[in-house]
Amino acid sequence: MVNIVSFNINGLRARLPRLIEFLDKEKPDIVCLQEIKGLPEALPTDEVEAAGYKAHWHGQKGFNGVAILSRSEGELTLRRTGLPDDPNSDQARYIEAEAHGVVVGCIYLPNGNPVGTDKFDYKLAWMDKLAAHAQTLLAEEKPVVLAGDYNVIPEDRDTFSVKAMASDALMQPESRAALRKLAYQGWTDALRQVHPDEDKLYTFWDYQAGAWQRDAGFRIDHFLLSPQAADRLAGAGVHKWARGEEKASDHAPVWVQLHD
Repeated sequence: MVNIVSFNINGLRARLPRLIEFLDKEKPDIVCLQEIKGLPEALPTDEVEAAGYKAHWHGQKGFNGVAILSRSEGELTLRRTGLPDDPNSDQARYIEAEAHGVVVGCIYLPNGNPVGTDKFDYKLAWMDKLAAHAQTLLAEEKPVVLAGDYNVIPEDRDTFSVKAMASDALMQPESRAALRKLAYQGWTDALRQVHPDEDKLYTFWDYQAGAWQRDAGFRIDHFLLSPQAADRLAGAGVHKWARGEEKASDHAPVWVQLHD
């Protein structure tokens, strides 16, 4: 089995104890991190490697940032940082590597708020570039996993309150349409494939207004699998326990398991 996790860590320096705790408990083979919030030379990368993982980092000072970790006994080959023709390439939002026989793209998609500004336009432009690159990945006919924080709520049932999120960029018709366009290329939403009828399949709970205590969350962290990866799908879920830890990220790690 190959166990892959996507985890928006919300600041690697701030959440390092939580990450090390998670790696020690769950021992995933591959980890995609988002919002590492720093350049590699300013991050506690040595501690991650001491926990038994090699890593490739694509950081940005103070914001964004993505990384792919792999257990030390396996190979980890960097394929690219950034999307081809990224409309704002100074933002560290995509990294791609190959490990354990799987091509993994780690995504931190733009939030896009507020709607009606350049930020929302950038979100949609970035999704177009992601879709174009995803098409080239499908053409390789390899097991590919596109994992990360997509900042898109796919369906009404993926949020605690449609009314509360109605004006948010995460739930606009254009955002949802762009995600559907990507999926319709031939990608499988792993969480929904495994849990087709679960309504509260949340991956994010805000720090405000007791959202975690009220289970007022939504689903924005996704795994999209190529047909070759989907054929190997053995399980998927949310490590909800991690969100309840002290000084936790506002995201819970999401996991997928593939047969060898």
